[in-house]
Amino acid sequence: MANSKHWTSAARILVEQRRSLIPIEPLPESLRPRDETEGYLLQQEVKRLLAPALGRPVGHKIGCTTPVMQAFLGIPSPCAGNVYARGVLRGSARVPRSGFVKLGIECEIAVELARDLAPQDAPFDRDSVVPAVGAVMAAIEIVDERYRDFRTLGMPTLIADDFFHSGCVLGEPVTHWQHLDLAKLAGATSIDAAVVGRGTGASVMGHPFNALAWLANSRARHGLDPLRAGELVLLGSLVQTKWLSAGARLGVEIEELGALELAVDR
Repeated sequence: MANSKHWTSAARILVEQRRSLIPIEPLPESLRPRDETEGYLLQQEVKRLLAPALGRPVGHKIGCTTPVMQAFLGIPSPCAGNVYARGVLRGSARVPRSGFVKLGIECEIAVELARDLAPQDAPFDRDSVVPAVGAVMAAIEIVDERYRDFRTLGMPTLIADDFFHSGCVLGEPVTHWQHLDLAKLAGATSIDAAVVGRGTGASVMGHPFNALAWLANSRARHGLDPLRAGELVLLGSLVQTKWLSAGARLGVEIEELGALELAVDR
């Protein structure tokens, strides 16, 4: 296992490339995380270095939750990253195209936790995470393909870099969500008023709460801090990632949860 100095050196390279919008290259072989566990260890150091600029971590994103995205990325399982306070936008938002290498969005269901999901209670499943969910909401995850070629980086390094995450737009929290069948909720993504993709909650590992259970179990397995009350979790995309150009106007709508807008400034 590498020491803390090793992770600090690797994290500094990733953070400098991320801040400067230089497409991220593979880390030097001697600094490269070798597996998922090392990827998450390096992610913790990246988080420490990014927090002064991006704000405190306020939650998590889960990516690669569908067979389509797993096939596209060549990665066989979900992966998680951090959500930072200054990247959280509400309702109707604008972002500059110049702030990204390759700007994309995903149509998602998010939750806000009302209780911790403690490691000693693992393993979790879809039913056992229900008491921890305080609110459900529509979300746009803002992603950035900030890599020279993500296929050459490998899953552990993508994990270390928060797996494409760059921010999010959140809808109004729905606190009385228990009557909703989240797997059946339909979502749609539109660009310049034209629908470009549709999906349902079932696209996310069969049910969005399966993704939440996966994250709680994954953090316990890798020895990471547990999911805490008050944290946000973006559960994975109902619709395949869509890429945006300057001047685009994006809409995301999920039935029963509402609609969101994102404009991309030139």
